[in-house]
Amino acid sequence: MILQTSLDREKQDELSLILTAFDGGSPQRSGTVIINIIVLDANDNAPVFSQAVYKAEVFENALKGDIILTVTATDVDKGSYGYVTYSFTHVAERVGELFDLNPNNGEITVAGDIDYEKAKLYQMNVQAKDHGGLTDSTKIMIAIIDVNDNVPIITIMSFSSPIPEDSKPGTAVAMVNVQDLDSGNNGKVTCVINKHIPFEIKSSLTNYYSLVTENILDSEKISEYNITIIAIDEGSPPLSSSQNITLKISDVNDNAPTFNHALYTAHVSENNSPGVSIFSVQARDADSNQNALIVYFLEEDTFNGTPVSSYISINSDSGILYAVRSFDYEQIREFQIHVKAQDGGSPPLSSNVTVNIFVQDKNDNAPQILYPVQTEGSLVAEMVPRSADVGYLVTKVVAVDADSGQNAWLSYKLHKATDWTLFEVGLQNGEIRTLRQVVDKDAMKQRLVVLVEDNGQPSSSATVNVNVAVADSFPEVLSEFSDSAQDKDYNENLTFYLVVSLATVSFLFIVSIIIILSLKFCNWRQSRLFYKSNGNLPVIPSSYYPPQYADVGGNGTLRHVYNYEVCLTTDSGKSEFRYIRPGSQSLVCVDPSGTETMLHSQKEKNVTQDTDIYTQQKPANTEWRFSQGQRPGPSGSQRPEEAGPWPNPPTEAEQLQALMAAANEVSAATATLDAGTMGLSTRYSPQFTLQHVPDYRQNVYIPGSTSTLTGTNSQPEGKNPQPSSGNKKKSGKKEKK
Repeated sequence: MILQTSLDREKQDELSLILTAFDGGSPQRSGTVIINIIVLDANDNAPVFSQAVYKAEVFENALKGDIILTVTATDVDKGSYGYVTYSFTHVAERVGELFDLNPNNGEITVAGDIDYEKAKLYQMNVQAKDHGGLTDSTKIMIAIIDVNDNVPIITIMSFSSPIPEDSKPGTAVAMVNVQDLDSGNNGKVTCVINKHIPFEIKSSLTNYYSLVTENILDSEKISEYNITIIAIDEGSPPLSSSQNITLKISDVNDNAPTFNHALYTAHVSENNSPGVSIFSVQARDADSNQNALIVYFLEEDTFNGTPVSSYISINSDSGILYAVRSFDYEQIREFQIHVKAQDGGSPPLSSNVTVNIFVQDKNDNAPQILYPVQTEGSLVAEMVPRSADVGYLVTKVVAVDADSGQNAWLSYKLHKATDWTLFEVGLQNGEIRTLRQVVDKDAMKQRLVVLVEDNGQPSSSATVNVNVAVADSFPEVLSEFSDSAQDKDYNENLTFYLVVSLATVSFLFIVSIIIILSLKFCNWRQSRLFYKSNGNLPVIPSSYYPPQYADVGGNGTLRHVYNYEVCLTTDSGKSEFRYIRPGSQSLVCVDPSGTETMLHSQKEKNVTQDTDIYTQQKPANTEWRFSQGQRPGPSGSQRPEEAGPWPNPPTEAEQLQALMAAANEVSAATATLDAGTMGLSTRYSPQFTLQHVPDYRQNVYIPGSTSTLTGTNSQPEGKNPQPSSGNKKKSGKKEKK
């Protein structure tokens, strides 16, 4: 396909062709195809302005950014070739400062301050250019219109502030000078002030004005004025300027204090504490500063011949009323005072107000019983016949209360009664009536205690005794109540004696308890000191161990001092047990210390002989053994030193039996033993202390022998224990404990 003629996109930007192809067959066949041809744009058209010369007018007071005119140039090309930009060409520097051209839309705006007096007409050239480099130009002519662009200038020559509120009308406040730089009508100025204020402005000389008062001023209403002075010229349009001044009005004491109310009512509770605040009065003064400073006074007055100042006082600064005394509602229920409020002006102004003070009742009075009258020794009783029906009116309790309101509302209740099922009391009227028919088993003398209670918070109450006699005749009643009076005196005396007796017995009981506790404490203290002196032996109460007995006589079988230690169980004190003395009539003494058993009197004997006896231990006497019937455990032929353990620990009965048997044979055994065969050189030596006491619950030691009857279960049954000395067994038992 070959282009035959030039194309113009602006006329036709798209062509549509149909191409047909034929073959040479018979019949001939063909095929078609559509060809769309798009004509691309070329920059073959330059921008063209709509006008060759643009003219516009602008006021000299135009603001920056104001649009003067808009130039327009069109380009029929498409795309970037049709996009046009605008710019000034060959423009003076000042013109460029006054006007601005938007390169995109061709708007010409004000860029600086235009002054008609400097230039009346501005000319400039504007060029339009597309992106293909083609251009067009036009001329712009802007004429400046003269306007009234100079506002009047206001100058305050003099100003007086504040001025007193009692200033007379026409008093000068300020002097004002007004000027306008324009000429002609534009330079003529008129001066005014804002409306609705008590001032006016007057022209005294050319371009000079004075501000004066027009009406009477009142600082209580308006204490400060904002005055606006406005100057307007006669230009078209007229220009104006304004100046604000603040004028203060000084106060004059022309207002007396005023109270919020013409009459006040205050309430105070009776029995109040003196000095308590009861009310507060407030007065206001429309003046200011010192003229508004208020002081409160009580007007001199009397109530019941007494000055009111003895009842009420007032704080002169705050106006708070205080009670000087405690009020009693039953004596004073209300009174009236007059309060004076005075300001601090010169001369001072004052006003008065009345305060009615009401005393409020408190429940400080208990009900008083008017009937039945209570007198000492009175035998007055109400009679109720035995034939009385249910609801029979026995009597009526009458009571009054000195209080008022709900504090005086009384209610009646049955507090005590001989028979609660026989009578009732009306809650509101105090009437005592029968609840049921009187029967023969009812006691003739019926005593009722009626409780009268008011409705105060807290409530007060009183009681009254009502004696009721259930009888049909008066003599019967009289005899019954006479006996009752005598019984009453007897019962009162009996009660007094019972109280005295009870107090005496209680005192003696307490003294006895203190003495017993003191003795117990002393014994306990002594036992602790006794056992603590023995080193490792635990502290055991002394009542568990019998005293130590020593034969100190020189004539007995036992020539030396020996100790007999008897250990009992905790329950042994419950059984009867006697300590059997040896056969000799030697002196038995008790060593309270328990640490040394030999008396000092024995030291005078032969020390050498005693030492040999103590240090030499001879074999045990074979005859000093339990017989078969005396053994607490099973019988056996072996010696006590070689005896095996008991199958079970001996019981307390068995231990006591063994100790009793040992004690009974002391006399016979000592006859066959000499001093060297006692076997006490180690165990019962003078140095022997409570640390060597055996375990009385498991072992039984025979006096005069080293043999030990052991009831321990520490070894298995059927095995023979290893022989050991008495000292080893004793130490083993102590370690085991």
